Amino acid sequence: MANILIIDDDPQIRQVLRIALTQAGHVVREAGDGAEGLAKARKSDADLIVLDIGLPEMDGLEVCRRLRVERDTPVLFLTARDDEIDRVLGFELGGDDYVTKPFSPRELVARIRAILKRATVAAPVGGRGGDRIFRRGVVEIDMGRHQCRVAGVNIALTNREMAILGHLMRHPDHVATKVQLSEAVYGPNLYVSERTVDSHLRNLRVKLDHAGCAGAIETVHGVGIRMGACQEN
Repeated sequence: MANILIIDDDPQIRQVLRIALTQAGHVVREAGDGAEGLAKARKSDADLIVLDIGLPEMDGLEVCRRLRVERDTPVLFLTARDDEIDRVLGFELGGDDYVTKPFSPRELVARIRAILKRATVAAPVGGRGGDRIFRRGVVEIDMGRHQCRVAGVNIALTNREMAILGHLMRHPDHVATKVQLSEAVYGPNLYVSERTVDSHLRNLRVKLDHAGCAGAIETVHGVGIRMGACQEN
């Protein structure tokens, strides 16, 4: 059983999803627009969000973009168009899967089951020394307490952002490939696209930059990612 949040402006689609997911044993909550959905996602303990891309005013991509800054809740996109742009944008923003309308409720429930299974086995991998404190310039992380500080100021990171930063901080002068970063977050036996890793890296860079530490994470073109000098701006 999982807590599922449905964000869709079509009440008929919400009803179909509610019936299918309830019959599958899940607890369902609903929102009819992007703003309401984002508010409920922030307040709830949802295990997965079914998110329509074509929402009025605040669309699903913007909802996902804002949500990804704060948390790693799995997202299954619903899209009325099977367009490459929807798929690319969705997965760059950290979406976990997508289903095109009209859809089979049975297929959607199966997709959700697969995402939840991946999320269960994809708890961040701390590895040896997972409860240690690491410092690099003005950046300090405490893996055991899930804390990150820049020049002594706390920065809120999601689990996956912390796992990536922890891997880089353990090996600050080594260049990590996208595959190595994926394994640090999801474990070695789960395939995750580079776009998903890029999404986490992008959000992590933005947070460190806003905290006054631009350039904390460097890209070595054609090779991978490593820690920068982490000097305060």
